[in-house]
Amino acid sequence: MSKLTGLPKRILIGRALQNDRLGETLLPKRIALPVFASDALSSVAYAPEQIFLSLSVAGIATIHFSWWVGGVVALVMLVVVASYRQNVHAYPSGGGDYEVATVNLGANAGLTVAAALMVDYVLTVAVSTTSGVANLVSAVPSLHGHEVAISVTLVILLMGMNLRGVRESGTAFAIPTYGFMIGILGLAAYAAIRKFFFGTQMHAVSAGFHLVAAPGHSNVAGLAMVFLLLKTFSSGCAALTGVEAISNGVPAFRKPKSKNAATTLLMMAVMAVVMMISIIWMGNLTGLHMAGSNSQLVGAPAGYQQKTALAQISQAVFSNFTPGFYFIAAVTGLILVLAANTAFNGFPVLGSILAQDRYLPRQLHTRGDRLAFSNGIIALAAVAVVFIIGYGANPDRLIQLYIIGVFVSFNMSQTGMIRHWTRLLKTETDPAVRRRMMRSRVINSVGLSCTACVLVVVLSTKFMEGAWMSCLLMVVFFILMKAIRKHYDRVSTELSAAEEAPDESVLPSRVHSVVLVSKLHKPTLRALAYAQISRSAKTSTLEALTVNVDPADTAVLRQDWERRGIEIPLKVLDSPYREVTRPVVEYVRNLRRTSPRDVVTVFIPEYVVGHWYEHLLHNQSALRLKGRLLFTPGVMVVSVPWQLESSERRRKPVEWTAPGQVRRGDLHRVQNRDLHRPAKAAASQSKQSDQSSSDQSSKESIE
Repeated sequence: MSKLTGLPKRILIGRALQNDRLGETLLPKRIALPVFASDALSSVAYAPEQIFLSLSVAGIATIHFSWWVGGVVALVMLVVVASYRQNVHAYPSGGGDYEVATVNLGANAGLTVAAALMVDYVLTVAVSTTSGVANLVSAVPSLHGHEVAISVTLVILLMGMNLRGVRESGTAFAIPTYGFMIGILGLAAYAAIRKFFFGTQMHAVSAGFHLVAAPGHSNVAGLAMVFLLLKTFSSGCAALTGVEAISNGVPAFRKPKSKNAATTLLMMAVMAVVMMISIIWMGNLTGLHMAGSNSQLVGAPAGYQQKTALAQISQAVFSNFTPGFYFIAAVTGLILVLAANTAFNGFPVLGSILAQDRYLPRQLHTRGDRLAFSNGIIALAAVAVVFIIGYGANPDRLIQLYIIGVFVSFNMSQTGMIRHWTRLLKTETDPAVRRRMMRSRVINSVGLSCTACVLVVVLSTKFMEGAWMSCLLMVVFFILMKAIRKHYDRVSTELSAAEEAPDESVLPSRVHSVVLVSKLHKPTLRALAYAQISRSAKTSTLEALTVNVDPADTAVLRQDWERRGIEIPLKVLDSPYREVTRPVVEYVRNLRRTSPRDVVTVFIPEYVVGHWYEHLLHNQSALRLKGRLLFTPGVMVVSVPWQLESSERRRKPVEWTAPGQVRRGDLHRVQNRDLHRPAKAAASQSKQSDQSSSDQSSKESIE
């Protein structure tokens, strides 16, 4: 069975790594950038599109505001990155926002951040994957209608790649990430050359359609205009998602960890801002018109399928260079899908820390064969698939849920950092260190002001459009983690050994040993012998127990018992309804009720089989009995294994061949001799085993 499951696992995941090879999985900056920053970098592929879509509800008159909104989003991103650079230096252990909030604001604040980050990571996988598929469908329209199946398949592939280890997945993702950066910068450079050196007019596909206001938004002014700009700003803030991932992944960096993480943060921020502003510039240059529905595009043909903003821009810029368009489509689709890798690296680490703090199941705390947190990776993929299927792989619907969680964690983290610097300033006396701390506190205060404003805007503009679901999920995760911690605390209290009266709390008065018997064969004899050796004559009793399901079989068992002269008493339980489990459980419970301070040990003979299908044919009664007895206080269950011939331990060793037998032509004679040896050897071995077991039982009975 182990070989049946082990071979495919090794093929898909790779060979297991020892603990001392953990250092080999640490990442240099060139690999850490695509691993942890792919989410933030890929956000520039759809954040500008969300800006154009939000402004389109008022028609063509508001498109020019895209510059202002993009500039404010870029400013907020730089402020947030500057704030997180303080985090990675102050808390390099990998707890990130959760650790900052827990240490400085308390356990409930930490759980709030953890719940927000968990929702954010799940939605990162869902949004990134579906956005990548949307770009793919824009380039290959024949795939329309298969978005859900493609998205789910990609999530499963990402899960498999991450199960192979952080370093291997990062190496695989580095080429598409750098390809995307080169592609966007190259696209902007090519557009600038055609515009300023050759005077070429580049027009997006939608530039030929007239963009009209959506129903009810024809006259947007005053407060309505302010609300529209705020809503557009909140949509553009999707570009900030993934900024926090590096602070959660500091332990995965090579030394010096904090310095390398801070440098990677700065590299990510600069590249993201430059690419986002470039896309907004090219959108205005090509006359891009994005619309929430085709009814807003006057002049669009019937059945018009709106392509993504980046697809329309690249098609217009590379109108005379088709390979460039397909390259942009390919790397954009890849980076959007691979952006989910940020979540696949952040969520398992956070889950491990929460499991260590007993807020999540302990299975999430351990590393798998490839030194990755395998259970966390699988759990993240499963929940993301549920969201993708539930929302029909529609990135526009999923993105409405997206940025609530990340800005909740931003605010809690910045608040915690302000308190962190304030606490340290109370005891620090070195003027140089104090100036550095005060500068850091100012940076975090500015960051808190920005992220708090964004959170208010996002909640006010997106709550009824789907953000309420994110808030509900945060509450559910918060309550669930509190319940898990309460359970673990209760179990810990139950299992803690009392310091007083250790003899009464640990040692029982007597032990009643019960051996379950169905028929008198080798497994039963082994169980009887083991029970006899295990018991203490002064403090234990031993009896055999069988259930009378078939009177004929019970009679044969009694005769064999008497014929062998086994002095262990055999007790027969009547079962008029032909049940086995209930009579045994009731008998054991009666023993406990009769002597509450005694312990009952039940020995159950079991077969060890070598093939998966043999499990269906054996041990079913034993499994049911163990399942019931394990819930009975004061009862211990002991499995006594008997290996069948099909199991690995009972396989006959390969016959030894003497040197020169093959050369002399003696191998045929040896093989013929071996054909008759197994049957004779097995019969002889069985006879000797029966005789030795009988002699042993008789000897122990006499003693």
